[in-house]
Amino acid sequence: MLLFTPGPTPVLESVRQAMATVTLHHRTPEFEAIFEKARENLISMMGMEECIMLASSGTGAMQACMINLANSKVLTINSGKFGERFGKIADAMCIPKVELKYEWNTPASIADVEATLMANPDIDAICIQICESAGGLRHPVEEIAARVKEINPSIMVIADGITAVAVEPIDVSNIDALVTGSQKALMLPPGLAMIGLSSHAIEKIGNGKDYYFNLATEIKNQKKNTTAWTAATTLIAGLNAMFDEIEKEGGLDALYENTKKRANATSVALRAIGLEIYPTTPAMSMSTVYDDESEAIRKLLKNEYGVNIAGGQDHLKGKIFRINQMGLIPAYESVWVVNAVELALDKLGRRAFDGTASKVFSEVYFKSEI
Repeated sequence: MLLFTPGPTPVLESVRQAMATVTLHHRTPEFEAIFEKARENLISMMGMEECIMLASSGTGAMQACMINLANSKVLTINSGKFGERFGKIADAMCIPKVELKYEWNTPASIADVEATLMANPDIDAICIQICESAGGLRHPVEEIAARVKEINPSIMVIADGITAVAVEPIDVSNIDALVTGSQKALMLPPGLAMIGLSSHAIEKIGNGKDYYFNLATEIKNQKKNTTAWTAATTLIAGLNAMFDEIEKEGGLDALYENTKKRANATSVALRAIGLEIYPTTPAMSMSTVYDDESEAIRKLLKNEYGVNIAGGQDHLKGKIFRINQMGLIPAYESVWVVNAVELALDKLGRRAFDGTASKVFSEVYFKSEI
């Protein structure tokens, strides 16, 4: 079965082997060396002043950022389940919020953010997804962050990059906290969250808040290559193995380029067989199709063609399907996925199978190499 859901993603055999070695105690020089390597890799990848690892899901990191960086009022951007989640975290933490809400295929407007900040001068943090994976949408986060900092440089920009980090280059010049998780483009099992932090964020954190999610405590410890609480030792060992695999494939630049080519080729191939790409500004991390027969297509892909893809949630349940583009995915697997979608359409009586999807994918993906 090919796993093409946008998280969790497949775990490479070499990474599984790295995680299958003898478990180390987290308070030992041996594990500190492993942690140091992972920390250096993450700081380099994120391009930020500091990076910390938490034994939690990405949601834990989202909550940690809000607790530690939003003091008076937070602006949340809601274009799907994960933007909605930022608002729910604010409510649970009793942090006053203002929410900008959009349809799940519509990116946030810079003008709307500007107007909201002008009307609410007590806002000291904004929370936004880089990719809102509920609909595969890419927000113009870098442009929004730049405008936020022009209005008030002290406002903290918290960016959920869970389905964007290690997918594409991210300009972090105006981002204060960049969140990601292990089970997406880094192709690990769930359970490890990572947060890149700017120098301004570190300053604002100060002594930190909360107990488990006290980022000041974590920064102090992780600078010494240890953690405040029990570390996710096995996942961190796997993370190093994954960075080794990325390096073998040409490094991060090659990963970004291959992801971009694969996402573009998939979208062009799907359009070529008559399908509609859902978001107005698609993210590179997944290809999202709007189709009234989405569930029938997903069922055929899984049961007859060995491909597991994701559907939609809430009002998009049964209306969209999502094909993962994150991680080190060989092109031949992506060719089979679009081919399987075309076969499913034939089974449903929508169009006769003629190999268009795989032909178009290959032409687009490999055209620069022909």
